[in-house]
Amino acid sequence: MRFRVEAWSPEYGASGEATVMPSAVQVEVAVERPAGRWAPVPADPRRVAPGPVFFVDGVRRVDARIWITAGAAGEGTTPGVCASWAAGVVEAPSLGATGEPARVVLARVGRGCFAAAGAAGTIRTPYGVWAPHAAAGTEPEALLGAVHERMARTEVEVAEEALRAAAATGRGDPFVVVDGTLRERTHLRQAVGLVKSHTVAYLPDELHALVGRLAPGERTPVFCIGTSWTRYSWYLRLPGGDDAPWAGVVRGECPGTLAATEAIAAAETMAATLGRFASAPHKDPRAPQNLYPIGGLERDLRRRLGDPALAYRALRVAAGSRPPTTGPGPGAHRAG
Repeated sequence: MRFRVEAWSPEYGASGEATVMPSAVQVEVAVERPAGRWAPVPADPRRVAPGPVFFVDGVRRVDARIWITAGAAGEGTTPGVCASWAAGVVEAPSLGATGEPARVVLARVGRGCFAAAGAAGTIRTPYGVWAPHAAAGTEPEALLGAVHERMARTEVEVAEEALRAAAATGRGDPFVVVDGTLRERTHLRQAVGLVKSHTVAYLPDELHALVGRLAPGERTPVFCIGTSWTRYSWYLRLPGGDDAPWAGVVRGECPGTLAATEAIAAAETMAATLGRFASAPHKDPRAPQNLYPIGGLERDLRRRLGDPALAYRALRVAAGSRPPTTGPGPGAHRAG
């Protein structure tokens, strides 16, 4: 038996081809060139981002799963979660800058009590304050979805603030890489989304096969995806992936409100710029897709969230429960 082990750690699921399902959404493939002329597009080093590059990401963590009691007699309990999240921006200097390391220019932490509308309240502890937030329902998916929405909103806020600061200091418009889909962040100037794992095959079979033949630094032509929101997209293989078909492949996104020429320019800049940030397997379990600045930002943000065991203990004490002697409790986990 012959086999290959993908560098992407299995704890993060599959990065690509094995779990891809056909998509039923509308896709226009002839944005950059007709389908019959599709071929790998090599990166053009002249298209590298001329200024600094901003990387935007967020992390979230469930601190405790709770039950909220409506009445003094204990009738009418509602499930909820107490969660913490953080979002930040890393600035990587321009390619020509020497001796300037990447640095976190902005980070923000939030904590919240999430439950069905009207049920959540403020929880105050010496460790921190969990402010009330409404969720669309009581199901675990609705509660965790509300946490994710709050984290995504914070990502937008820190990105907007960092861009305003860059403009105020005369640095112009940095090239912005948002970890994950660009949805609800399409208004950010010069922003592209970076999707690291793939569960949907947007392209027809004959064009989908092209992705597995990309060499490091090559991308597919730009295509347009029409769902509940429209965006331009393309696939890019980062350097450092092994010879597995989709190893090192990421998908880029930019807003569908752009002209096709602007979308193609964004794809060219992304392909020429991201190669130097691709991670190595001995440094990151999601190499090479989890770029060095994003991995570093995630570690910094998780540190800012604080100790999960202390958060869990503080919430137990605030609820009047006996605090655990060790461990963060069964409901505590983190997600990036």
